[in-house]
Amino acid sequence: MDTDMAWNVRRVVLSVLFLLIVALPLYPELYGLDEVTPFTQLVAFRPQLLVLAGVLGVVMLLRWNWRIAACLVILLALTGGALTVPRDLSDPEPPPAGTRELTVLVANVIGGGADAGEVAKLIRETRPDLVSLPEAQVDVRQDIQAHLQGVSYYGYTQQANAAVESATSVLVSATLGNVKFDAEKLDTGKVSSEQPGTAKPGAGEPGAETIGPVQQTTTQFGHIVVTGGNLGKLRLIAYHGYPPLPSAVTTWKQDLLVLKDWCAGDEPTIVAGDFNATTDHADFRSALGSHCKSVAPSVGAGLQGTWPADRPAVFRTQIDHVVVTEKIHPGKFRTYEIEGSDHRAVLATVAVPK
Repeated sequence: MDTDMAWNVRRVVLSVLFLLIVALPLYPELYGLDEVTPFTQLVAFRPQLLVLAGVLGVVMLLRWNWRIAACLVILLALTGGALTVPRDLSDPEPPPAGTRELTVLVANVIGGGADAGEVAKLIRETRPDLVSLPEAQVDVRQDIQAHLQGVSYYGYTQQANAAVESATSVLVSATLGNVKFDAEKLDTGKVSSEQPGTAKPGAGEPGAETIGPVQQTTTQFGHIVVTGGNLGKLRLIAYHGYPPLPSAVTTWKQDLLVLKDWCAGDEPTIVAGDFNATTDHADFRSALGSHCKSVAPSVGAGLQGTWPADRPAVFRTQIDHVVVTEKIHPGKFRTYEIEGSDHRAVLATVAVPK
């Protein structure tokens, strides 16, 4: 009897230890390891990993002496699934009275790898008020504008440093009026190289090519803050967060801290772009806090993956977002294929106060 009891205790202990090992890549934040490679990267695919955990648990049920561990793993997968599924089940609320609709498009063009004509076609078809174009240098943005065939958009570019991927462009519909453009910048003397031809008189005004010379912004990549015109008190920000590369998780986190500052401010704000972070990242959730929300999971589209676009839908994750502060109401969210890009474009509508 003592031997049987000791064996049963060992089975329970080993099963719990196995559960803790399985849970590590799923919920590294519980272990304080969510900012440690490879967990930072793996957690971006938590929904897929939960499915794998569930399959593992079912397979383990075939072995009698593994059944305690199997039940624990299945319970973990079901609990995780229950927490994840609402992202795809939430229904958008009707826009309240006293609001107007704004449409925002995000398209990471991969430094010009995306087909400019396809991007322009999507813009003509959807007529967004703002287009956020991560990794679009001046020439790429101008190429897209050349394909717009008379559709009236102003174009602006901010490049944080000499790296191509640090460029972010924005296209703003002329219907928003005489808006202003800026970016929070650090000491420009910290950047040694400049992009030829980008510094032009009147930068930041309609018709300018870029917002000044190449200069380091508070984010590692360029971002553009759009204000004024018909926006009223509203602020629109085109953003590109640094990716959580194994050697640069700290930089990734610093960019999310800038987002946290934007969300914590009093100014009504929409941030649109490639965040290189998912809802499963604790740092992204912390940046949103209680004042911001991502449109997609708020309207039942939180499991529509946007990257990598060349994989089947079930193997993608959602790193492209439109984030809004309080008093801005999520409306719709859709994704679109862009030829030549490893990101799907996202289109979101929101209701903003008049």
